[in-house]
Amino acid sequence: MTDSPLDALHPSNNLEPRLTAYAAWLGRTVSVWHGDIGDSGRRRMLAEPPDVLLTTPESLESMLVSTRVDHHELFRHVRTIVVDEVHAFAGDDRGWHLLAVLERLTKVAGRLIQRVGLSATVGNPDQMLTWLQGSGVGTRPGEVIAPRSAAVPARTAVGATEGVDVEVNFVGSIANAATVIAALHRGEKRLVFCDSKRRVEELGEALRALGVSTYLSHASLSKDERRRAEQAFADDRDCVIVATSTLELGIDVGDLDRVFQLDAPATVAAFM
Repeated sequence: MTDSPLDALHPSNNLEPRLTAYAAWLGRTVSVWHGDIGDSGRRRMLAEPPDVLLTTPESLESMLVSTRVDHHELFRHVRTIVVDEVHAFAGDDRGWHLLAVLERLTKVAGRLIQRVGLSATVGNPDQMLTWLQGSGVGTRPGEVIAPRSAAVPARTAVGATEGVDVEVNFVGSIANAATVIAALHRGEKRLVFCDSKRRVEELGEALRALGVSTYLSHASLSKDERRRAEQAFADDRDCVIVATSTLELGIDVGDLDRVFQLDAPATVAAFM
């Protein structure tokens, strides 16, 4: 299960090739189901259900209410649900929608289904565990697994990683922001978050005018533009990627060097 608005970049497209390769080593299959998958692809998946299904809560709900999907046949063997970027769900109404869908899926499967939440930015994992258990709180075991190593410093209570420099600068305008970002850290891959699609477009245009290789990511981009952005994330080296928070979806951006935030988000949780 991935945190992906219906019109945003689908991390499932990015995860599918890797998971397909890993699953093949074990003789298992992987399929994707979301709004960009056509009828023929869906029919193939229903005819030969995969061992691993990559989808979104909205797409899962559409399967559960569709008259063209045999819910019991498709989901009766489900044993585990993995929720990627679980913190993004817990922070808003989509999280309650996700829990409702998981409860319905449990009824269809006729058994308790193991729930696994993945996140690298949770500051309150015990509370997150309780939330993800849903109606099973107090009746089923749960465990927080947080590996530590010398290479990954422990996180503080506010979610910041010790040893990482955070700087605040006043730029005053989109044009000045573009000038600063273009001048800093040339030759590196830079990711810039903005608080709206309009600002993403404006900053992207300003950076391109300065000769910077720039890619955009927000929920209103066409499918082809999203695919090109995904490829750029993985392959480009000296570039700037300007995005809204919809990018925080598990997309593989490759070897990222710098992250900028233009203006402050509304909440600390949004910044994390």
